[in-house]
Amino acid sequence: MITTATSLDLFAARVRDGWGPLTSDLAAACRAHLADLLRAPAEEPWLASLRTGEDASRELYRDPVHGFVLLAHHEPHGLYRPPHDHGRGWVIYGVQQGEMEMSTYARITDADGSVHLVKRDTSLLRAGDVRVYLPGDIHDTRCVAGPALQFRFTE
Repeated sequence: MITTATSLDLFAARVRDGWGPLTSDLAAACRAHLADLLRAPAEEPWLASLRTGEDASRELYRDPVHGFVLLAHHEPHGLYRPPHDHGRGWVIYGVQQGEMEMSTYARITDADGSVHLVKRDTSLLRAGDVRVYLPGDIHDTRCVAGPALQFRFTE
């Protein structure tokens, strides 16, 4: 029996083959692989089952050797996730359907020692768009056209 690799299988293999310490090249390669995955044919069974919207979140792949993870999240219209970072980890978001607004922030310490966030910018991610956040980057997310299907790749 001949089996054909799915777009998800190819994504995992490509990331696994190029995996290593975080560098500009690795982040760019993973970003490109996720962008390719967003163009997967809707009839592939793994994607068709996701598009039903039954799961709020689903793990699509966890690498047994390197530990990177790909998750899918259904975001209902209006869902807001307040500013956060991913600690020492990095993350790549890709929008498969719908639209997500993502803002970035800087943590500012005033002369009196108080800390607050200052919004740097806001981007609208549509289907096919991908965004990388490096360790310590602060961002929020809001579903502005949903439901949205968003992929989240983390180290």
